[in-house]
Amino acid sequence: MHGYRPTAASYNEHFNLYTGKDGLIGSDPHGAYPTTVSAWSSPGYQLKLEGEGTHFIFVQEGRAEIIVQHPGIGPTAYTLQSMMYMSAAGPVTVTGGKGFAVTRLQYTGLFSMGGPLERQGRLRYIDGCSDTLLLSPVKKGDACLNHLHFPAGISQTQHTHPSIRCGIVARGHGRCVIPSADGQSTVSIPLQPGAVFVIPPEGHHSFFTGTETMDVIAYHPDSDTGPEDDDHPMVNRTIVDGVPAARLSAIRTQDIRE
Repeated sequence: MHGYRPTAASYNEHFNLYTGKDGLIGSDPHGAYPTTVSAWSSPGYQLKLEGEGTHFIFVQEGRAEIIVQHPGIGPTAYTLQSMMYMSAAGPVTVTGGKGFAVTRLQYTGLFSMGGPLERQGRLRYIDGCSDTLLLSPVKKGDACLNHLHFPAGISQTQHTHPSIRCGIVARGHGRCVIPSADGQSTVSIPLQPGAVFVIPPEGHHSFFTGTETMDVIAYHPDSDTGPEDDDHPMVNRTIVDGVPAARLSAIRTQDIRE
């Protein structure tokens, strides 16, 4: 089952849905992309995220007070309103509001925060959907956080992903359709704001909307686009006698050092 283990007793190889949960939802600490998934929704509950890895946090409702233990600086407080997001490495505590957090273990990302969500995505996706890369990979292959927008009347093509997908319904309503246990029919799972989901690698699924739009936040543990040492804006747009520095090995930095 690809290494992912939910905290709940039930397990579905295609799609797992959680509502009203606090704390750890599931984990895959030993897979190709070690990941844990957590949520918070109860008044007064404090979500404590440990220091190993980088946390991708989304506030779905209310106002969250977040304390980040920055290396060399110490604890720093931030306030995220509804529909805002953050990435932070190291120990983090979250109090107030509702949302979810995905931790990419064994990875140190950049501190970043943004939002609120726009009405639709900036990039064309599939079947009329659009998406925005909210927190981009620092380097090609790194984790990222995405906003996926479904207009009303969407019938999405059944598909899979090569790695785990974790997400939360930010707003709106829809449904997810997956194969039944015997594979002979399908199961339709209603989706509502605040519902957290985990799609195991190669899980078959498709999303649908009726008269209402739906917005989803989706975490990807890996990426196949993004900056590389030999392909990024700084080196590509540094020109020496008409030649980009990316093509001048004699002047290229060989090792990154302090």
